[in-house]
Amino acid sequence: MIANKPQPAYLKLYLITTALFFVQSIFSQSLDIGYMSSGGKLKPLQAIMDIRHYTINLNVDIANKSIQGNTIVTLNLSQTTDTILLDLVHLLKVEKITVDKKPASFEQKNDLIYITGTSFKTGKHDVDIIYGGNPPIAVRPPWLGGFTWSKDKSGNDWVSINVQKEGGRLYFPCKDHPSDEPNEGADLNISVPAGLSVAGPGLLQKTITKNNKTTFSWKTNYTISNYCIVFNIGKYHVAKDSYTTINNHVVPIEFYVLMEDTMHAKKLIATKIRDTKILEKYFGEYPWHKEKIGIAEVPNSGMEHQTMITFNNQFKYVTIGGQDYSDNLFHEYAHEWWANKVTNKDWAHMWIQEGIGTYAEALAHFELGGQEAYNEIIAKHKRGIKHKKPMVGGEELSEDETYAGTDIYAKGSFFMHSLRYVIGDEIFFPTLKKLATDPAYTYDNFVTTKDVEQLFSNAAGYSLKPFFDFYLRTTNVLEFTVKELGYQQYQIKLNNYFMDLPVELIVNGKAEKMMLGKEGIKIKSSLPPTIDPMGYYLKKVAVQ
Repeated sequence: MIANKPQPAYLKLYLITTALFFVQSIFSQSLDIGYMSSGGKLKPLQAIMDIRHYTINLNVDIANKSIQGNTIVTLNLSQTTDTILLDLVHLLKVEKITVDKKPASFEQKNDLIYITGTSFKTGKHDVDIIYGGNPPIAVRPPWLGGFTWSKDKSGNDWVSINVQKEGGRLYFPCKDHPSDEPNEGADLNISVPAGLSVAGPGLLQKTITKNNKTTFSWKTNYTISNYCIVFNIGKYHVAKDSYTTINNHVVPIEFYVLMEDTMHAKKLIATKIRDTKILEKYFGEYPWHKEKIGIAEVPNSGMEHQTMITFNNQFKYVTIGGQDYSDNLFHEYAHEWWANKVTNKDWAHMWIQEGIGTYAEALAHFELGGQEAYNEIIAKHKRGIKHKKPMVGGEELSEDETYAGTDIYAKGSFFMHSLRYVIGDEIFFPTLKKLATDPAYTYDNFVTTKDVEQLFSNAAGYSLKPFFDFYLRTTNVLEFTVKELGYQQYQIKLNNYFMDLPVELIVNGKAEKMMLGKEGIKIKSSLPPTIDPMGYYLKKVAVQ
């Protein structure tokens, strides 16, 4: 276009109309799925279905912001049914479906695919869905998800996918519920314009370039959450190293960094190695040692995508104990243990992955900067608690119902801090590691709040259910009263909690740890006592 050349009125109208159409198209692709939230009540037709494997074969047309291909869903049916029900956003149109290589009838409505035409017997089935279209565009990734079509600073295409809130159905047919992951993993065969790379989960099997397209074949054999079955596209350089785990497994490290940012790779990988040592100390061996430690630079905030976590903090660090630290990089990495290995059965219990993942940051601060650094970040988490909704608001909840307005990050972390004080380090840390390493709670198995409570209760030797319920299922804080009974005599009571609780008191200028029961305690002190001076609890103190 020649600058400053007058344009005819009809051309101006055409350009305005075209622009409006483009904006409307983008708008519809994003806000059309604003209501979507993964999880919730499991549909009866999906309750009889056990997902075993996904094979996703897609051609990504970046110029047209579209995808085209097929997904093969391998599943087991626990009973005979006349309908197989899968999830897929309505913006992507299904063209053809076969079940066990035989054509099947289907109806696509309300972001669901109803597959019919015959009686599907119990046992294994391969459902092959051919589909395509323009997937939803992310509004505020990763919180409001979809595809992000962008450019790096050099003008190269840069694409990321985020689907935690809405689920994998934003781009592939699936059973979109957190209680069912493909136990035999997933295969992704993603074709992109030659010259670009695809970062994915698991291990890269091969690349094939043909007709100016390169197909990247990724494979993971581990069970994996739907929202982690994603890929990222960019003009990437793959910076490589390796890490030897605490159990002496050598794991490849692969950092998919933009070509323009390769000068940052060495430092980031060194930071990653140090962070791995911290996480292994508290939570056991890196969970995916048969595959890789993966990182991909993306144009939005980071996510915990299994074996290929994403981040974008412009390589900015803070200093803790004289060492560089990135909270974005560390938090998402902690999710390899808390979310990817230890996984919620239901979004209602999302505090487990987010709260403990956030508490892991406090442990990193302790390792880097000592007790003072730990106290500082715990105080920060405490200040961030809003007390608007309980962290556990019921059962069979959607991601939105649990995430919105709750304190699963800050209060979840502070709860772990309080629990540590209640049962003591000698019980707390071994039990936390057991939660992260015992097969009963990891990989193919799922956890709920009840599971976590019972594990810690068994370790402590008494029921911690009242403590869990108070912190997780209410927005209450502990209400203490200090009543002066006479000269240098005081009564301390806890008015809204009725289980014996250890409390630190400052009595006569000295710190003492006492058990506070239903009836309270009476003390003699020349000065008014101070309750919980170190702030182990969420509390109010009334002096009478």
